[in-house]
Amino acid sequence: MLAVYALGLGLVPATSTAAMPTAAMPTAAMPTAAMPAAAMPAPLPLSSADWTTYHYTAARSGNYAQATHVSGPLRPAWRLTLDGAVYAEPLVIGGTVVVATENNSVYGIRGGAVVWRARVGAPAPRSTLPCGNIDPLGITGTPVYDPTSGLVYAVAEQAGTFHHRLVGINPATGVISISREIDPAGAQPRYQQQRGALTVTGGKVWIPFGGLAGDCGPYHGYLVGSALSLRGALAVYQTPSAREAAIWTPPGASVDSAGHLYVSVGNGASTAPPYDDSDSVVELSGATKISLFAPSGWAGENASDLDLGSQGPALVGGYVFIAGKSGIAYTLRAGALGGIGGEVSSRVLCTSFGGTAVVGSTVYVPCSDGIRAEQITSTGGMHTLWHTFTSVAGSPVVGGGAVWAMAATAGVLHEMDPATGATITEANVGVTSRFATPTLTGNTVIVGTLTGVVALAFG
Repeated sequence: MLAVYALGLGLVPATSTAAMPTAAMPTAAMPTAAMPAAAMPAPLPLSSADWTTYHYTAARSGNYAQATHVSGPLRPAWRLTLDGAVYAEPLVIGGTVVVATENNSVYGIRGGAVVWRARVGAPAPRSTLPCGNIDPLGITGTPVYDPTSGLVYAVAEQAGTFHHRLVGINPATGVISISREIDPAGAQPRYQQQRGALTVTGGKVWIPFGGLAGDCGPYHGYLVGSALSLRGALAVYQTPSAREAAIWTPPGASVDSAGHLYVSVGNGASTAPPYDDSDSVVELSGATKISLFAPSGWAGENASDLDLGSQGPALVGGYVFIAGKSGIAYTLRAGALGGIGGEVSSRVLCTSFGGTAVVGSTVYVPCSDGIRAEQITSTGGMHTLWHTFTSVAGSPVVGGGAVWAMAATAGVLHEMDPATGATITEANVGVTSRFATPTLTGNTVIVGTLTGVVALAFG
């Protein structure tokens, strides 16, 4: 039987598949309160092969330069059917693949086999929610690993109460070490959704919140920070719109070298002055607003749901690149975003959803009509290098001499030439969410699907 090298963990059969029954999974119990610091696990030794946060770095660069490209077709390494759909990007921590599902399970996988499973209570059935498009609704936002605490942090929607629970999981054992409710004071959790990726900076784990698909009810955009111990008061930034103004896009916050967080914000309640900080990019130091950008046509974009909140901010040198639903792309000056209409440059480009990848001065943009490679000039201008003109519209990452992105509806992963956008090879992985994005580790690419997770070898 053909064998391939997968995840740097050894040889596994190329046809290896598994559907783990619940009874066969080591399952961790969930504490109801934070545990003392002495209970924290020893941090795992990490290497460049590990992928500990959405798009590899806190800046959300998606640039995995460690992979060595070897030409040839993608080859199956392993495939697992899990207990729910995977919307979050898989992580790799100390060689263990960590995958979260909408059934509120977090799995640890080594060599294509489940070695532990942590369950964070029951997810919320769609029938119990006022609107939405995920059924059931469990863990949607990509977790994050913090090497100082040695924990993977994840947020789960809780059935019945609709509250959101933040947990810290030992990635070596699957033990849930600490836990707390993370909804900010005054929020109405039944109408809030936690979709954006978590991130760690300034000694806190940061969690973005928005609303459910359909924009029902009195939800708000929040960015909530908790101490890594999950003790003490929460730090909370709330967009000051009367309602909506979600921080919802899957990349969550992008973090610069100073530890500042950049978030994109969706449409808000105001369709005429006074302005309410919606339809924007916001720079934060902790929970304090430092600067903001909004298009001069923010009121009309709010009225038509054509906001910037659908794409995560891309940090490119001293600039921020953003392109949301309106079809207009902007470059902004990092550290001083410019206020209303204060962009460095703008141009008609594309409607964009999800996360970008950044290599040097090039941004790989997930456009609804195909990936674009956009070069940012030294003066903040924009120049399109190539456009795929295909259905490959998923959030891209770069590594192994290629750009990787999903054609989600078809369930096909594309490996593309970074110089031209031409497809080098492709593989069917199964249907994914529209926001599915690949994870690279060694010479393996991993993709979460609506039934589980798939790993393919390219070296």
